[in-house]
Amino acid sequence: MSGAERIRVGIIGANPDRGWAAQAHIPALKSLADDFEITALSTSRRESADAASKIFGVPLAFDNHYDLVNSAAVDVVAVTVKVPYHLELATAALDAGKAVYCEWPLGNGLIEAETLAALAEKKRVSSPWRGCRPARRRRWLTCVT
Repeated sequence: MSGAERIRVGIIGANPDRGWAAQAHIPALKSLADDFEITALSTSRRESADAASKIFGVPLAFDNHYDLVNSAAVDVVAVTVKVPYHLELATAALDAGKAVYCEWPLGNGLIEAETLAALAEKKRVSSPWRGCRPARRRRWLTCVT
């Protein structure tokens, strides 16, 4: 990926009315439009996915995470839902070969976090920030914390 290419982000859990995606991740990513592009989002219901797509101006909206993680329009998946779902959603993204940005904590305990780290290594999922301008990742993290 060259420095001129933006990282294409898909957000799981982009509820149009509440939550970390709406309050932190989407505004942060939009403020870093030179580096990031939100290309897809998903919620658990078609109505909320369509509403979020319209409100946030995101071209692709899915009512399930499988379509999002398998989309060719997504480089990195942001998991912005409650912790009990992190393992399932991050696993699906890693299985699809996508890099994952997951809210803290990564999993529900050390075993889940280690499981995800081992899967990322097994799938040889590399960081989407490798080869990018310095501080690209840090800027997103700074904006959402």
